[in-house]
Amino acid sequence: MKETQVAEETQNTQAAPAEENNANDDRRGGRRGEGRGGRRGEGRRGERRNRREENKGDELLDRVVTINRVSKTHKGGRTFSFAALVVVGDGNGTVGVGYGKSREVPAAIAKGQLDAKKHMFSVPRVRGTVVHPVIGHDAAGTVLLRPAAPGTGVIAGGPVRAVMECAGITDVLSKSMGSPTAINMVRATVDALKQLEEPEEIAARRGLSLEEVAPDALLRSRALGIAEARKAREEAQAAKAAEAKDGE
Repeated sequence: MKETQVAEETQNTQAAPAEENNANDDRRGGRRGEGRGGRRGEGRRGERRNRREENKGDELLDRVVTINRVSKTHKGGRTFSFAALVVVGDGNGTVGVGYGKSREVPAAIAKGQLDAKKHMFSVPRVRGTVVHPVIGHDAAGTVLLRPAAPGTGVIAGGPVRAVMECAGITDVLSKSMGSPTAINMVRATVDALKQLEEPEEIAARRGLSLEEVAPDALLRSRALGIAEARKAREEAQAAKAAEAKDGE
C-alpha cells in the first residue's frame, strides 16, 4: 500500500509542472509559431508583400551621383556622417534632385531619394531631346544643353548624364563651363531644364503665332514625335487586345 501511494504522489508531482507549463504557454500566446507570434509573422509578411506591390506600380529611376563623408569635431572627439546626392525620375519627362545626410550610407541615400521625390518637375522634350538651347547656372557651376538629332546619344559627363537619363532625354549635347563639382553641375543642369519652354508658351508670351516663333525643323520633329507616340499606343492596344482574345 505504501508503495502504491508513493507512486501516485510521484505521478501527481510530475503532472503538475506539465499543467503549469501548458498554462504559461496559453498565457504567453502559445508555443513557438502559434498564437500572437505566428500571427505577427504573417502580418509582417503581408505588409512586405503589399509594399512590394505598391513599389511595382510606382517605379522610378534613381541615380546616386556622389556620396561625401563629412567629419565634425566636438569636444569629445570627431563624428562622421555621409551626404548623398541622388537623382530620381520616371524616364518620361519628370525628374528631381535631392540631398540626404545621415550617419549611415543607406539612410543618407534613402533621405536623398525622398527629398528628390518632393522636388520633381516636368521637362519639355521633343523626340527625346531638349526643345531649345539653354544655359543653366548654380553657384560656380555652368552647364550648356543643346538639342541633338536622334541617335546622337547623351554627350555629357557623369553628373549631367544621371539627370538626363532619369528625365528621359536620350539625345543631347552638353558642356560644363564652370565648376567641376558634382553638386554644382547637377544643380546647374536642373536650372537649365527648368528654363525650357514649350513653343506655345513662347508664342503666347510674345503675342505671335507658333509658326513665327518655332523653326521649321522643330515643328517637323514635333509632328514626327506625335506620330511615333500615336503608333506606339496603337501597337500597345493591339497587343493587349490579342492577349485578351488568347485568354478567352
